[in-house]
Amino acid sequence: MKHLFLAGCLLAALPLAAQTNVKIKTKAKAPAAAAPQVSAATVARVEQTLAADDMQGRGTGQPGGLRAARFLAGEFARIGLRPLPGLSSFEQTFTVYKSQPGPVAAVLNGQPVAASQVIMASGAPALSWTSEDAQPVAIVRVAAGEKARLGPLLHPTANTLVVVDTTHAKEFAQLANYLRQGTMSPGPPPPFATVVVLANVPEKFTYRISASTALRPLELRNVVGLLPGHDPRRSRENVVFSGHYDHLGIVKPSAAGDSIANGADDDASGTTAVVALAEYFKQKNDNARPLFFVAFAAEEVGGFGSQYFSKQLDPQQVVAMFNIEMIGKEAKFGPKTAFITGYEKSDFGSLLRENLKGTEFRFEPDPYPDQNLFYRSDNATLARLGVPAHTISTDQIPTDKLYHSVGDEVGSLDVNNMTAVVSAIARSARGIVAGTQTPTRVALEK
Repeated sequence: MKHLFLAGCLLAALPLAAQTNVKIKTKAKAPAAAAPQVSAATVARVEQTLAADDMQGRGTGQPGGLRAARFLAGEFARIGLRPLPGLSSFEQTFTVYKSQPGPVAAVLNGQPVAASQVIMASGAPALSWTSEDAQPVAIVRVAAGEKARLGPLLHPTANTLVVVDTTHAKEFAQLANYLRQGTMSPGPPPPFATVVVLANVPEKFTYRISASTALRPLELRNVVGLLPGHDPRRSRENVVFSGHYDHLGIVKPSAAGDSIANGADDDASGTTAVVALAEYFKQKNDNARPLFFVAFAAEEVGGFGSQYFSKQLDPQQVVAMFNIEMIGKEAKFGPKTAFITGYEKSDFGSLLRENLKGTEFRFEPDPYPDQNLFYRSDNATLARLGVPAHTISTDQIPTDKLYHSVGDEVGSLDVNNMTAVVSAIARSARGIVAGTQTPTRVALEK
């Protein structure tokens, strides 16, 4: 008992700090791990890589587009995503058909038409039309002051000659720039053509038209990664995060000699967001629902990448789609804001806003309804099938002078604000990702 008493006295006489040290050594706990955050470094690195000159504008069917796809597949592998079931890689390949028109010779009322005033969309290898043919082609006229509605004619299902009044020269030039790059279709095009001539001719006129078209298949690729869900009960409740990685490629040189349409905002910014979100949710590792991360090809030439991807899914098994398009610049509502297209078509937007309460960020409804943005991006295919598929953007598109130009470069972006947008998407998606929120469906079009 005496030894125990002395030991107790000696222990009591030790300095307090020494006693504390003894306790720390025997009862220390590991510090709590920091919560995952969207990586600003990843946002900057991926954006700069996709919009670099060596990507050559990521044109559809061009070497830069393939280079971008391979880079993104490497990012998905680095993060630890899985390929889709049945695929051995992150590349989801598909074929489209490109029709590249050659020179068009047109003669109206015996007078040759300048080559700059004739354009064509065609699926026929060759054509030779005259007004004396037993089955003459259909004639469509666009008079002065009349709005040209040529969209359906650009994928012709019958031979058609369109005569456009010269007062529409500006619109004709825009159409010419589009058609001379060639048109694409998801399958072999039917053997018909639409020829458009800018001219003033009488109501009745004679014509001779001859032309040729080169047709070739193109293998394209979406880049798709899967993060499986942790709740087996929700294995058929898929959530999609997407953006398109293609842009215009090499274009007509600007006055300064730049011919690379880098597409830093359109849509390297949205594709960068997809990579950063994949990294974030993989680190978080608590998603109840399966998450698909998709970089679409061929948005700029007709949305063929998203159309193909959508056909591989049952739309009833997609609970939401976060499509991200052009988030590199400040929105009209100011910093730390973005807008959601088709806001009124489901409660997707209101759910996201609810999850951002108490933060500095806010989502707003699309301020440009006249631009029809809801149906102009890769969300449209699934939205038409009833999926609450919406696009998140910040671009002030009516006044964006860099849109579809060689000036859309990284230096024009606010990368810090862009990172804030990606972080807000991550936070706002938490209920949908966790399976505690399910947006209402988009009404099917009649």
